[in-house]
Amino acid sequence: MRVRRPNPLMEILRPLGQLLLFILGSSVVISGITILIAVLIRGTRTDMDLLQITLVLLPQVLIDGIVLGFMYATIALGYTMVYGVLEFINFAHGEFFMFGAFAGVELLIWMQGQGWLPADQSVMAYVFLGLAIIVGMIVSGTISVTTERIAYRPLRGAPRLVPLISAIGVSFLLQDVMRFYQSAVNGAFYRSFPTFGGFSERITLFTLPLDGRDITIAIQLTSIVIIVAGIVMLVGLNYLVNATRLGKAIRSVAQDRNTSYLMGVDVNRIIALTFLIGGALGGAAGVLWAFRFTRADPYMGFLPGLKAFTAAVLGGIGSIVGAMLGGMVLGLLESFAASYLSIFTQGAFGAEYKDIFAFAILILILIFRPSGLLGGKTTQKA
Repeated sequence: MRVRRPNPLMEILRPLGQLLLFILGSSVVISGITILIAVLIRGTRTDMDLLQITLVLLPQVLIDGIVLGFMYATIALGYTMVYGVLEFINFAHGEFFMFGAFAGVELLIWMQGQGWLPADQSVMAYVFLGLAIIVGMIVSGTISVTTERIAYRPLRGAPRLVPLISAIGVSFLLQDVMRFYQSAVNGAFYRSFPTFGGFSERITLFTLPLDGRDITIAIQLTSIVIIVAGIVMLVGLNYLVNATRLGKAIRSVAQDRNTSYLMGVDVNRIIALTFLIGGALGGAAGVLWAFRFTRADPYMGFLPGLKAFTAAVLGGIGSIVGAMLGGMVLGLLESFAASYLSIFTQGAFGAEYKDIFAFAILILILIFRPSGLLGGKTTQKA
């Protein structure tokens, strides 16, 4: 029987199409629900029509949600890679993300001290940002592989709860190591992302009239960079896994480790490479997170890591496409909750309650569909 070879072009176009479908589908569904809620409770405000407020804010909320969704999706890829091969949830992934952020920020701070970072937009600004992302990937990938070799590999034959506890221990260890280092060397446990390259500038997309004044809908250059970087990482990982020899080996080990070993696949090497790739993606996401939120601290990986894990579970942990879907849904939900919760409840609940939605989704998906929206049927029970 002739084996069908993967079409490289299709492995690039397919995830792009799926990503576009997920963005459009999630945006339409969540926007529709939000508008429906506004229609049902309209009239409770006396100063302005609630539905009008909802519609005017909608484009900006969608843009912010899509950007956040890309960030959660890229972090979730690290969970997906490791779980897809080992069926192991690496709860230290958020700390790999954090180390990558610090590595990139420290490099840029050093460059700023040398006077290399341009204040205005230029090609070199993007080059230096790209270098920071690459350094973050190298550092996080190295820490990920080292952690796998020291803390996870010796426990590979142990009950599943044992490496899970080890991962939690590694997570707290890495947090405190970074806090101790930063406090000892810099006198503060956090680092601010340097301002350069005019990335904070906003590009106006369009304006909407509201009661005699114009509401501007704009997107920051920072957000555009994050979207482009997220697309490159998502498509690149999909191509690597589905259209290369290394990807074939990764899929082989994921399906049957023992048979792969008998067929000549170096299982330990493939698992180490999987941790390297997952950690590198987490490091890139960490630099982008610090880029958007302008700082890195030792605990920055905890909450985004949990939310990215929620995104991975929502989409179907172990599935690259599922990470895309889960990240996008979660990012949009969080953006909508942060923007509309206070408006709909007349200030009773504010943006600080947005995290409730992420963890409520995690509980619900584990109860009603533990395999995720795009995952296969699960039979194993706790």
